[in-house]
Amino acid sequence: MNQPSRHLLSWVPSLYLAMGLPNVMVGVVAAIIYKNLGVSNEDIALYTSQLYLPWVLKPLWAPLLEAYRSKRFWVISMEFTMAAALGLIALVLPLADFFKLSLAFFWIVGFASATQDTCADGVFMTTASKKDQARYAGLQGMCWNMGAVVASGLFVSLTGYLHNHAGLNWVQCWTVVVLIAGGAMAAFGLWHARVLPPGSPPTRHGEGFVGGLRANVTIWVSFFQKPQIWMMLAVIFFYRFGEGFIEKFGPLFLLDARTAGGLALDNETLGHINGTVGTLTFIAGAFLGGFLVARRTLPRSFFTLALVLNIPHLTYFYLAQSMPTDAVTIAVIVSLEKFGFGMGSVGHMLYMMQQIAPGPFRMAHYAMATGVMALTKWGTGSVSGLLWNYVNHQYVSFFGWVLIFSIPPVILAWLAPFPHDHEEAPEGNEAPVGAH
Repeated sequence: MNQPSRHLLSWVPSLYLAMGLPNVMVGVVAAIIYKNLGVSNEDIALYTSQLYLPWVLKPLWAPLLEAYRSKRFWVISMEFTMAAALGLIALVLPLADFFKLSLAFFWIVGFASATQDTCADGVFMTTASKKDQARYAGLQGMCWNMGAVVASGLFVSLTGYLHNHAGLNWVQCWTVVVLIAGGAMAAFGLWHARVLPPGSPPTRHGEGFVGGLRANVTIWVSFFQKPQIWMMLAVIFFYRFGEGFIEKFGPLFLLDARTAGGLALDNETLGHINGTVGTLTFIAGAFLGGFLVARRTLPRSFFTLALVLNIPHLTYFYLAQSMPTDAVTIAVIVSLEKFGFGMGSVGHMLYMMQQIAPGPFRMAHYAMATGVMALTKWGTGSVSGLLWNYVNHQYVSFFGWVLIFSIPPVILAWLAPFPHDHEEAPEGNEAPVGAH
């Protein structure tokens, strides 16, 4: 039965909120949970980094979804799956084996979130006209980031409030907050069951699993037949290489005790930084990056954007050396890095959209490119614990190595090929504000 036509404003904001929240719960908040519950930095870095694998591997199963049901079905079913998995995480936190059990359920959240990402983008791209895609591109990114703000800002601050003012221990704090997160995903599922359009019908409906596999092979072969593809993949893999180490160890550094070389922030302060100043500066940077590309084009802006992303990594090196005690000073310095990340990430997303994705399998090839981006997070996160041990748990040395790792991205950005620089950018791709 056809769904009644709904205005895009009734489902686009909630859809991208529902994409940002679980992504950041898995990628950032899980590490903060385990830090509060006494897990070592090495184990946090190693095991939470493996949670990025669903986003790395999603191109393997994304084309198979075309053979079964609608995009709407997959979005809603994954939202209810995430709600259940988050509820189970909350229930196992008080148990002795909470680390292993919660990681298993976080894996389920990760796979469901990666699947939701692919199908939700598919609903939007196949429902909205090109004009509407351009009109709502900024809203998409803004709402995705609002989901991230709720997860890494509001939720983290709430645990700090419950711990500092309500007298709850960390297990109780995170049990409450993760249950709230699960309830939010269930609410999104119920709302989208009411308003979400189906998207385009499955292109290979009725061909079954074998048809899906054939489509998958065709998509992969055509991807690697693109001109200069290997160099372009190297560019997108290394573009955020240094950032990957900061994303994993930055929050641990801010939370760690001063006797361990950290800045000893509490959850409330960290949540405020993530949810207010850091987010505002990230969004401001993203809009400025989009404006720069619109004025100068991507090929002329790409090297500048890579510099803007990587140079602010100096901020964490400075913080580790100077060890400021004033929370406002720390927030301002961290926000400089967030601004650079926001502005520089525009180049990353647009390079994938405009140089790698173009062709008959645009959506699938873009998903494959974002899989390589996730591979960077997985790789840097996985080895960050080894680097932490190598530098004898010294944050100054750790962030010094991050500065060295930030050099190859800039060199590759200078050498980056632009096989489609003669083509006009597709409408709606001018200024993405979010990343997933």
